[in-house]
Amino acid sequence: MTVFERTKNMAKKRGISLQETAAKAGLGLNSIYGWKKKEPSIGRLAKVADVLHVSVDYLLGKTDDPSTSSKSKKVDIKDAMQDDYTIMSYGGREIPPEELEMIRRILDGGK
Repeated sequence: MTVFERTKNMAKKRGISLQETAAKAGLGLNSIYGWKKKEPSIGRLAKVADVLHVSVDYLLGKTDDPSTSSKSKKVDIKDAMQDDYTIMSYGGREIPPEELEMIRRILDGGK
């Protein structure tokens, strides 16, 4: 199966057209159709893979597992909140430090 065919099949499974997929990936509306004859760049492929929630390796046919990671990665939100380099946001706005402290207390069970 080609990159185009895998992309088309996965878009269909997700219930979106190839044009919608391309638009969400920031590509030209019909650019994915060009993949019938020409291999896409890795950058374009990665954008489409993100939209379809699959790995680039899946679209390339290197694996039949469409998942984006081989292992599920669990993140402890309390650990992430302790990291000075992690920006916590909600609704597109950064959460103020005083509200983060309140969230920490709630997660710690009110301690």
